[in-house]
Amino acid sequence: TRETHPKTEMSTPLLQTPLSLYDQTPLPYERQLAKLAQVRAKLGRQDLTLAEKVLFTHVADVEALSTAPGTYLQLFPDRVAMQDATAQMAVLQFINSGLPQTAVPATVHCDHLIDAKCGAQPDMEAAKRTNAEVYDFLSTAARKYGMGFWGPGSGIIHQIVLENYAFPGGMIIGTDSHTPNAGGLGMIAVGVGGADAVDVLAGFEWELPLPKICGVHLTGRLQGWASPKDLILHLAKLLTVKGGTGYVLEYYGEGVETLSATGMATICNMGAEVGATCSLFPYTASMRRYLAATGRSSIAAAADQVADQLLRADANAHYAKVIELDLATVPAYLNGPHSPDRGNAVATMKAACAANNWPTKLSVGLIGSCTNSSYEDLTRAVSVIRQARAHGITQAKAHFYISPGSERIRATIERDGLLREFTEFGGVVLANACGPCIGQWKRQDVEEMKQLNCIVTSFNRNFEKRNDGCPNTLAFVASPEMVTAMAIAGQVTFDPTTDTLEDAHTHAPFQLACPQGQELPATFELGDTSLYQGPIPTAERAAVQFNINPASARLQLLVPFQPYPQEAYREALVLIKAQGKCTTDHISPAGPWLTYRGHLNNIAQNMLSAAKGVDVQVGATQNALTKTKVNLLKNHLTGQFQEVWQVAKAYQEAHRGWVVVGDENYGEGSSREHAALEPRLLGCVAVVVRSFARIHEGNLKKQGVLPLTFANPADYDRLQADDKVTLRGVEHLTPETQIVLVCTHANGTVDEIPVRHTLNATQIAWINAGSALTLIAAEQAAKQQH
Repeated sequence: TRETHPKTEMSTPLLQTPLSLYDQTPLPYERQLAKLAQVRAKLGRQDLTLAEKVLFTHVADVEALSTAPGTYLQLFPDRVAMQDATAQMAVLQFINSGLPQTAVPATVHCDHLIDAKCGAQPDMEAAKRTNAEVYDFLSTAARKYGMGFWGPGSGIIHQIVLENYAFPGGMIIGTDSHTPNAGGLGMIAVGVGGADAVDVLAGFEWELPLPKICGVHLTGRLQGWASPKDLILHLAKLLTVKGGTGYVLEYYGEGVETLSATGMATICNMGAEVGATCSLFPYTASMRRYLAATGRSSIAAAADQVADQLLRADANAHYAKVIELDLATVPAYLNGPHSPDRGNAVATMKAACAANNWPTKLSVGLIGSCTNSSYEDLTRAVSVIRQARAHGITQAKAHFYISPGSERIRATIERDGLLREFTEFGGVVLANACGPCIGQWKRQDVEEMKQLNCIVTSFNRNFEKRNDGCPNTLAFVASPEMVTAMAIAGQVTFDPTTDTLEDAHTHAPFQLACPQGQELPATFELGDTSLYQGPIPTAERAAVQFNINPASARLQLLVPFQPYPQEAYREALVLIKAQGKCTTDHISPAGPWLTYRGHLNNIAQNMLSAAKGVDVQVGATQNALTKTKVNLLKNHLTGQFQEVWQVAKAYQEAHRGWVVVGDENYGEGSSREHAALEPRLLGCVAVVVRSFARIHEGNLKKQGVLPLTFANPADYDRLQADDKVTLRGVEHLTPETQIVLVCTHANGTVDEIPVRHTLNATQIAWINAGSALTLIAAEQAAKQQH
C-alpha cells in the first residue's frame, strides 16, 4: 500500500505542486524528505549518492530496506509510460487483472507504428489508416482506465516524457528500454517489460535488483565538434554493451554544469547501450531553465527548495566505482557498425575503412529521434547547413532525413524557420515518430541496398539490419551535426576538423567551422494540442467498453499462463543453441512484425527467427504472415528443417518442454517482453546462458520461464544442440536451490552442468503460478470474493 506522510518542517504550497500540467497528484517531495530521514536513520549513512536518495525514498517499506548484495528493492514509482508497440500487450495483461483503473498516473504514446517512407504528411495518413484498430484500442483503454493518451503525430515517448512529465528526484518506469532518457532531468527512469508496468499500474510494488552506483566524475568542457552524444559514445567504447549491467550511472562534478538538460538526456538515453539500469544527473541550472521553458516553473521552484537535501549526492557520497572523465579530451565519434560500443574517433575513420574494407561512401544520413532531436541538436545541425549554403552547396550528397522528436519540437522549428532550411537543403522531414530508428523505414534507395553500404544516424542503436532490415547496411552512430557534415560531404571518412569541402562558386576548398547551437528557443510552440487526450471523469469510465474482433490479426485477448507440470523439466529438448550476439532484435524482430504486437499467437511466428546458432539456416525461407526472410532450424524429433516457431510448436504438441541456450548478454537491446512472452507461449521452460541483459532476465521471470546462467561460462560448450536436458532441483525450488542440468548427449553419455538462478521467493511464486500476472489475477479474484 502506498504510504502518505505528514507535512515536514519544509512543507510549503510549492511542494504540493502537481506532478505535471496534466496531473492532480502532487510532487512526492514531502514524502521523500520524510523517508530520507528514515533511510539515514535505518542505514546510519550520511554518504548517500543521488541515485540512492531517489531509489530509497521510493521504497515501499524503509524498515525492510537492506543494502546487502543480492537484495531486491520493493519500489513505488511515481508514474508509468508506455509506447504503442509495448502498450498493447501491457494493456491486454492489465485487463486480466480485473482492476477498474490504474493506481498511478500513466500515459500511452503512439510513436512506434508509423512507417517512414515518403515524408511526414503521407506517412501519418497511411499510419492512421493502417493502425486504426490499434489506436482505437489504446485510446479506449486510456479512457477506461484513466490514462493520458498521446495520439499518432504527438511525438516519441521519451521526448514527450522529458517535455511534460520528467522531474528531478522522481521515478518513472516505461515499457521501452530508452526510458532512462528522463535522467536528463534528474529522474530515476528505468525501462521495463509490460508485466512490470502492469504490477505498478495495479498498485503493487515493483521489484528491482539493488543496483551498484557507478560515479562518472566530469571535469572540463566539451570542445570543438564534440557533443554530449560523443561523451556517451566514448563511454560505450570504454564500458562495452554490458559493462554497465547492474549499475546506475550517476554523473557529477563541475563538468555537469556545462551541459544542457537535453544534452544530459541524450547521455542518459544511451546509457541503455552499456546495459546500465539507468543514468541520472544532479539538479542543475540547465534543468531549471528547461523546466521553465516547458511551462513548469512551479516544479523548478519546488526542486530549488529541496535540491540540497534530495536532488544532489551527499558531499562525501560513496560510489562502487568511479570513472574520471575530462570533457575536453572527448573527441567526436562515429560508433559502429553493428554495435554502439564499437567506438571509432572520426579522425580514425579513414584507417578503419581501409582496414575493414568498409565503403567510404555515405548513402544516407538521418538525424533526430528520441536521442537527439532537441532544439539545441537541430540548431547545431542547421548551423552546419548554413555554412555549406554560404559556399553555394545546395544539398547534401547523401540522402538526408530529419525525425522531429515531438510535435512541440516540430512546431517550434517550423515557426523559427529551421524546418524550411532543412527542406530547402533537400532534407526529408519525417513524422514525429521513431521511424528508421526502430526499423520502421521503407528505404527508397534500393540499388544502394544491394551492395555493402553505409548509413550514419544520430540514433541510439545500430545492430545489424535494425534500421532498414538490410544485411548489407553498415550503420554508424554520431551526433546530429556530425551526421549533417558527413551527409554534405557524402563520405563516412569526412573529418570536419581536418578535411575540406569545395566552394560551388569558386571551387576553392573551405573548412567547416565548429557548429553553434541554441540551448532553448525564446518560447516553445505547442503545435497541434488535439493530439493529447486526457483522462475522462472516473464516473464515466465503467461505461467504456472494448470491442476486440475475435477475427482480428492484430489484437487478441490473453489467456493466463498455467504452471508447467514437472514432466516439462525432464528430458527437455534444446530448441536452439544460439551463437554470438543474441539481442531482442534476434529473439523478436521488429520491422513488419510490429503490426502484430497485440496478437501473441501471430507475433510468436517471429520467435528467434533472426538468431544464429547450431543447425540454423540463415534467411532460408519466407514467413507466410509477413513475407520476410526468416531462419530455418533443425527439428530434432523429425530431422526436418522448419521455421523456429514451428519447431517449438512441434515440441509443445509432442508434450516436450524445451530450453534455449545462449551466449553473453543474452536479450540485450529493447525492453520488448514479446521476447519472453513468445517462448513462454510455445513451451519454453528455461533459458540457459553465459549472462543476461537485465530487462530480459526480468521479463522471463515475469512470464514463468526459468532464467539460468552457467556456473562456469565454459560449460556453454558442453551443452549440445541435440541434448536432452533434465533440470534437477526445480521440483523443490527455493532461492538457495542449486539447479543442475543433466544433459544426455546423442551418443548416450551424460554430463552434469551446474547453473545459477537469481529467483527470490516472490519470483518463485510467479514460476509456480504460471506467471506473475496469473498470480496477481488470482490474488485480485480472492480479494473480490472476500
